[in-house]
Amino acid sequence: MIGGIGADGASPLHRLPAGSKLAGLAVIATALFFVDVPAVLAIAAVIGGAAMLSTGRAPARLARDLALPGLAVVLVGLADVLLVDAATALVAVLRLAALLFFAQAVTLTTSTGELADTLERALVPFDRLGLLDAPRVALTLTLAIRFVPLIGAEIAAIREAQAVRGLAGHPVALAVPLIVRILVRAEEIADAIDARGFPPPRGPGILADRAAPSPAVPSEDLPHDHP
Repeated sequence: MIGGIGADGASPLHRLPAGSKLAGLAVIATALFFVDVPAVLAIAAVIGGAAMLSTGRAPARLARDLALPGLAVVLVGLADVLLVDAATALVAVLRLAALLFFAQAVTLTTSTGELADTLERALVPFDRLGLLDAPRVALTLTLAIRFVPLIGAEIAAIREAQAVRGLAGHPVALAVPLIVRILVRAEEIADAIDARGFPPPRGPGILADRAAPSPAVPSEDLPHDHP
C-alpha cells in the first residue's frame, strides 16, 4: 500500500471498518492476478481510480503520492515490452494500476493505528502457533507502508532544494541525501519505539495479555509526508 495514510474524511470508505477494507483489498488483489483480459482490467482500474478520488484527496496530492509507484508500473511495462510483447505489457500495467488505485483508496481512509491493530489481530493465529510475533510483525508492516510516502516527500524536498541552488538533478546527487535522510528518520522512529518499550517483551502470558489493547506508537512519532 502507498500514499499518505490518514482517516480524516466522511466518504463511505472512511466509514468502513479497517478489517473489511483490508480483506476486500486482498480479495481484489487475488482476483486481479487471475484475470488477463485487458478490457476487464481496464474497468477494474477505472473503478479503483473512482474509489481513490472519492476519498477527497486533492488530485495534485494524489499525483504526488502515486509518482514513485507509478514509475515502477511504467518500468514494469517497458520491461515486458522489451522482453515479452506489448500485449503482456498492457495486461501487467493495467493490473498493477488497478491494484495501485485500490490500495491508495484503502491507505487514504485508514489510520495508522487502525491498520496496525487490524494486522495484529489477523496475525494472532500465527502467533499462537509460534510462527511469528504478531505485535512486532504488525508494527514492521505498518512502518514499512508508512515509509513509502515519506520517501516520495523526501525526494520532492531534495529536488526543490537542489533547484533553488541551481544544481542539476543527477541521480547520485539525489540518492546520497535521500539515503541519509531516510536513515536518520528510521533511527528517530526506532529510538521513539524503544523509549516506549513497544512491542512488549514476549513471555508465557503474552497471549493472555493480548486481549488488552496494546500500546500504540503515537502518531507524532510516525513518519509524515509533507503537506
